[in-house]
Amino acid sequence: MTEMPQTIATKVRKDVLQAEERIRSHIRETPVEYSPYLSHLGNCVVYLKLENIQLTGSFKLRGAANKVLSLTKDEKCKGVITASTGNHGLAFAWIANKFDVKGIIFLPKTSSPAKIEALRLCGAEIQYYGNDCVEAEIHARKIAEEQGLIFISAYNDPLIIGGQGTIGIELARQIPGIECVLCPVGGGGLIAGISGYLKTENSDIEIIGCQPEKSAVMYASIKAGRILDMESEPTLSDGSAGGIEPGAITFPICQELVDDFILVNEEEIVSALRLIIEKHYLLIEGAAALSVAAFIQQKDRFQGKNVVLVLSGSKISLETLKKVLI
Repeated sequence: MTEMPQTIATKVRKDVLQAEERIRSHIRETPVEYSPYLSHLGNCVVYLKLENIQLTGSFKLRGAANKVLSLTKDEKCKGVITASTGNHGLAFAWIANKFDVKGIIFLPKTSSPAKIEALRLCGAEIQYYGNDCVEAEIHARKIAEEQGLIFISAYNDPLIIGGQGTIGIELARQIPGIECVLCPVGGGGLIAGISGYLKTENSDIEIIGCQPEKSAVMYASIKAGRILDMESEPTLSDGSAGGIEPGAITFPICQELVDDFILVNEEEIVSALRLIIEKHYLLIEGAAALSVAAFIQQKDRFQGKNVVLVLSGSKISLETLKKVLI
């Protein structure tokens, strides 16, 4: 095992360890499951990290819990704001409701009734603005600034990154001798936290980011050496789709600590979703299938290694599931 002297990794590790103390009793330690099929396919040892069975159905609860629980009493009393139609919004609503923190979620007017209902069932106060997620988030940030409230980002916050990185603590405890981790990437909070912790445990662990070809903003930005403003096409991996905020703190972390990226197409995502249902009887969303699809695409490079595939969440709609299974 070699040391990792980088200050970025050391800082992330500190945030992760603080998050571990803060949130451990409020989250689920998700299991790892050995995959006989994928291990045989790649002539290696493959484990699935089951964040799809985390409370609220995704890893997002870890970061949201860490952020909310770090607030002062006055900040909690004033209230917190976010903007999200997906897993972050659900995690935010769940943790705010649990600790009786006034939380407002801004949604675009075009949000699906199913997502709205899920947020309401968690006790969220919902307000609508604009016709897409970007407009809703810009407005939410403006309201937070005007009213002196805390805006809770889905990924661009060291406390969010620290919370997500508690997955790394669990992995180090659950699997001896990890050699490679494949992780879905959107804004980069998940892979930033995991890589920051694991690289300080063993800098030889290979961290690979997985993105859909139709929304590979982090990959393209790292390749360009700067955060790019680029359009994303519709993808089954909607949980990872979208851009990266200018100045996002996840970008330099990914630049320094993520060893490689694998991009997958829509057909590969569909095949991975089907495989996990068929071989493991697990329900996962498109973003969670990225790590599986990426592994299958480049299985030969993992021969003889101990590999972890992070399954990031479970929220797949019935309509999407029907299309996948047909």
